[in-house]
Amino acid sequence: MNTLSLSILIVAFSIEVVIVVLMIIALWKIFEKAGKPGWASLIPIYNTIVLLDIVGKPWWWIFLLIIPVVNIIFAIIVIHGLSKSFGLNGWFTLGLLFLGIIFYPILAFGDYRYVGPGGVTNG
Repeated sequence: MNTLSLSILIVAFSIEVVIVVLMIIALWKIFEKAGKPGWASLIPIYNTIVLLDIVGKPWWWIFLLIIPVVNIIFAIIVIHGLSKSFGLNGWFTLGLLFLGIIFYPILAFGDYRYVGPGGVTNG
């Protein structure tokens, strides 16, 4: 492997690490805004259960999220529920789906407040 290839590989890996860290921090902040512990975003499977709780879906939906093809439909429903839980609309859902690297940090660090599971105002 020549030095140019190695340099490109190092730069690409560095960019990937920055993106992963940004997304971890964004999800942590989203969980905290929803009144859940931020650390829950770091634990595989448990973070999905907590996310389902945030959007007001039952915990057993996690099984639907592991069935091929069906998981795509239910993941879209969960992401739309996340948008609605912060008082946002379907356009923001499209942003989360197709430009997540931009829209998750916007949701995390913006002035959006958690209004309740699926957009139903708490109390």
